[in-house]
Amino acid sequence: MKISFTKPGLPETGVLVVTGFDGGELSEAAKAIDKVLHGNLSRAAKVAKFKGKLGEMVSLLSPAGTKLERVLLIGAGKEKKIDLLAAEKLGGTIYMALAGKQPRTVTIAHDAIEEAQGRVWEQAAHLAFGALLRSFRFDKYRTKEESDQKPSIRALKIMTPSGGRARKAFDELSRVADGIFLTRNLVSEPANVLYPESFAQICTELSELGVEVDVLGEADMKKLKMGALLGVGQGSERESKLVTMRWNGLQGRGRKAQATQIAFVGKGVTFDSGGISIKPSGGMEDMKWDMGGAGTVAGLMKALAGRKAEINAVGVIGLVENMPDGKAQRPGDVVTSMSGQTIEVINTDAEGRLVLADALTYTQQNFEPKTMINLATLTGAMLVSLGQERAGVFANDEELADQLKVCGDDTGEKVWPFPMDAAYDELLKSQIADMKNTGGRYGGSISAAKFLQRFVTDTKWAHIDIAGMAWSNKDRPTIPKGGTGYGVRLLDRLVAKYYEA
Repeated sequence: MKISFTKPGLPETGVLVVTGFDGGELSEAAKAIDKVLHGNLSRAAKVAKFKGKLGEMVSLLSPAGTKLERVLLIGAGKEKKIDLLAAEKLGGTIYMALAGKQPRTVTIAHDAIEEAQGRVWEQAAHLAFGALLRSFRFDKYRTKEESDQKPSIRALKIMTPSGGRARKAFDELSRVADGIFLTRNLVSEPANVLYPESFAQICTELSELGVEVDVLGEADMKKLKMGALLGVGQGSERESKLVTMRWNGLQGRGRKAQATQIAFVGKGVTFDSGGISIKPSGGMEDMKWDMGGAGTVAGLMKALAGRKAEINAVGVIGLVENMPDGKAQRPGDVVTSMSGQTIEVINTDAEGRLVLADALTYTQQNFEPKTMINLATLTGAMLVSLGQERAGVFANDEELADQLKVCGDDTGEKVWPFPMDAAYDELLKSQIADMKNTGGRYGGSISAAKFLQRFVTDTKWAHIDIAGMAWSNKDRPTIPKGGTGYGVRLLDRLVAKYYEA
């Protein structure tokens, strides 16, 4: 779908979309088209009892006096509350409303909303961004779908008086969308297609954007004594991998600019059977997206490189497949992590934290980041705590936790901070090793975070548990059902707001 910005006016063909606000008031563009249509739009709105609520629609087919296919009046809600996120939801809602109706060209008349957040060109850019996000479709394996069942929109035009500025703002947002779409694609792929080796190969393609990519195999990790990560994958025929992705956006700016400002570490369990502690069969197919944290890191690195972020950042992902066979890790086994700490494996289905333990150590020893953030679909307890509305944040630095919350509110990818009291460490005591890998049911998300904290030295650090956010079971205005791409926007915003030069 090609998105462009044009000057206000009456398009010759296609579908024209105009807005109305809470209470049924028409926007200025809607009033203008109503005059051209000799009052037919306002009469239709009155007959339909149009109230202007978000997503409410009134449609005129083949309006007389024009060559338009239809004019769509859509509710935008309360005018004073239309912030940039609301503009995105409106854009996504418009796309949803029209994608199945077979139009080729859609033009949206965007009016400046003076009391709303953002300038007119920012509003227009985010309106287009919302439509772009909603246009994502993972359909590569649908071979019998009829053409009239597929979205037909080829061109989306936003009419705005500040088209040049809107285009510039949208160009940067579209680079973030590229990262989100990569994450959604990765999370959506079946595990027979996406496994550690193929995931790593996809990451190497980021080198085209200037990202330095390095892939470690099992022999490399054995030399580094990554016993925690390797133990998880030893029951699979698929070789485990560790991938690093470096974006040096400050290259050439002196010695200080060579340092890594921030590192992102992702759990990449490309399929999680639970191992010997095998999961119930019902719903196990969903465990293809247990690599959601790694998917977010890969998508984020694409977004940062795509928009040429002025920062030195590194992404590290541990890629394994957790399967049961004669060589698989057993409950009761003791493994030695790269840090030298020993771990009693009580439950082989608490495997993501073992992968992250070595990935966190490797990241700190090799890149010495000032800040480190890891992401993982780590605990089912997170869904019990926060459902599918927010991710949990666990941090050793209050300022970082606050920054993540602000950026979550800014982007709609919301988070909620959890306590990290020392008392939760007691849950991880082992009788035979330095720690065990699970602290039991109570406070499960917190004890998992406390486990990870044992592998963090003096680095500013946060763990984001995205178990409830990586996948959506329902359609939303800017997120189709399926892989969400959660975390790319959140962390891109964090970088832009607090870390970029």
